[in-house]
Amino acid sequence: MKNIVIAAGYATRLYPLTENFPKPLLKIGGTSILGRLIDDVDQFPEIDEHIVVSNHKFAQHFTDWAATMQTRCPIRIIDDGTSTNETRLGAVRDLLLAISELEKDEDLLVMAADNILPFSLRGFIDAFIEKKTSMIMCHNEPSIKALQRTGVIRVDDEWRVLEMQEKPEVPCSHWAVPPFYIYKYTDMPLIRTCLEHGCGTDAPGNLAHFVADNSVLHAWQMPAARFDIGSLDSYQEAQRIFG
Repeated sequence: MKNIVIAAGYATRLYPLTENFPKPLLKIGGTSILGRLIDDVDQFPEIDEHIVVSNHKFAQHFTDWAATMQTRCPIRIIDDGTSTNETRLGAVRDLLLAISELEKDEDLLVMAADNILPFSLRGFIDAFIEKKTSMIMCHNEPSIKALQRTGVIRVDDEWRVLEMQEKPEVPCSHWAVPPFYIYKYTDMPLIRTCLEHGCGTDAPGNLAHFVADNSVLHAWQMPAARFDIGSLDSYQEAQRIFG
């Protein structure tokens, strides 16, 4: 299984810290935001490589960072060739770029590089092994305003995704979806054609929505809330909590 990390975004709300430095490599305690995720995932025997997709502006930062990491699995940096927010490919195109470089269809753990999880992704992998389908993570979100800014799913008693919405005005449930996914290798032919069928390119949830509409997708309930680093205030709060 490949661990594909989408790290290509431009974090304008964290300026000036991220004007010339990538948000995922900001320090939290003794490591970086991305380093925390990699340290957790690297111990799973199912994972055999970490692939980080970056824009061109920050690619060398990730290359230098990878050279300092002592990991069981190799780290590969992919430069998507873009240098501005206006020319960015979007998370879905960045993922398709990474998939195009794989030698064969494989199961993929896909995650955004700017989140801190106070729990291990081991349970997520175990749920995927049990269900044998593509998977997403979810958590109960009581705030309607928060649900209107994220992906939302409706599930059955077996946690199969029956419906997925992106930033809905009227949410179909209180199950919100953070940017962590596992795509089964059997869904790769479908995923490769997603753009031809109108899949959105910017938010990573667009691809999960496409898979939910065209294949079988299950959800795994997170045991604790994630911490999204989206502003200077949230970064300072993360340093206080996790530093």
